[in-house]
Amino acid sequence: MKVLFVCSGNSKAFDITPFIKEQGESLKEEGIEVDYYPVVGKGLLGYVKAGFRLRKLLKHRSYDLIHAHFTYSGWTAVIGAGRKIPVVLSLMGTDANGEYKANGKPAFSSRLSALLTWLIQPFVKAIISKSPNIESSVYLKQKSFIIPNGVNLQKFKPQHSSVPGSKAKVLFLGNKTKPVKNFPLVQAAMERLKGMDVELLCPYPVAHDDIPRYLNEADVLAFSSFNEGSPNVIKEAMACNCPIVCTDVGDVKWVIGQTAGCYIASFDPQDFAEKLQLAIQFSKEHGRTNGRQQIIDLGLDAETVAKRIMAVYNQPHLAYEEAI
Repeated sequence: MKVLFVCSGNSKAFDITPFIKEQGESLKEEGIEVDYYPVVGKGLLGYVKAGFRLRKLLKHRSYDLIHAHFTYSGWTAVIGAGRKIPVVLSLMGTDANGEYKANGKPAFSSRLSALLTWLIQPFVKAIISKSPNIESSVYLKQKSFIIPNGVNLQKFKPQHSSVPGSKAKVLFLGNKTKPVKNFPLVQAAMERLKGMDVELLCPYPVAHDDIPRYLNEADVLAFSSFNEGSPNVIKEAMACNCPIVCTDVGDVKWVIGQTAGCYIASFDPQDFAEKLQLAIQFSKEHGRTNGRQQIIDLGLDAETVAKRIMAVYNQPHLAYEEAI
């Protein structure tokens, strides 16, 4: 089977978003031929124009299926494919649930993405949501599948690298200026830890290949988002056996389960600070968590997830269609 991934190509840091690239590469390991079509051009108009460019490209290349990541890329794929090639759409979170403001509420501009997510559903053959809260925006349930992103367990693995006697390290990997990541909550919680031998690390932007090192050096990952789908960094931290304090968003409660050393916190700074204290204490007494085994038990390794995506690809109604 030959599949074309359609996704954003607008980042200055990388040509393809790392977790999308890793999903494609995991499918290659299972024998799927995967090519990438990064969309260059922002806004709805940019993605529409990319759709017509894609249509020209597809006159000279053949694919069994197009897998689009994010609703705007879905419209690029639908326009490019016409009625010839089936399209699978992966909803990423913000396209379905919106971008959040500093007050924890969706931005007004997010309504366009939500509308486009609603409108595109009749034109795609299958819709993959990363978590149940994303899937709630899918009304054509017969096309719906919930499949979180998988974790590359060869890349994200425990590597003991802490320095005895050093300060406890609280790691925040998100973009501090992005409202949905809610960095002020972490700041306020850290203020309540004054007097403790602890430091906050905020390395963003950071190369994806460097994230395993940060997760292995940290005593705890602080994750304070207002809204998420199935955040990759939580699964990556689990795979590295890193203690975690996170808000109850997306599927994080299901992912961490009952893993000792991982804590769900509210949006109250005092509660978040208390959970950080618990995680730091756990790190001092026990070192690392057993989160990696939880990821394996849940089938969230890249190989297992790739097989689930292939099962979607092999649905009978996704067979190649001739032009009408």
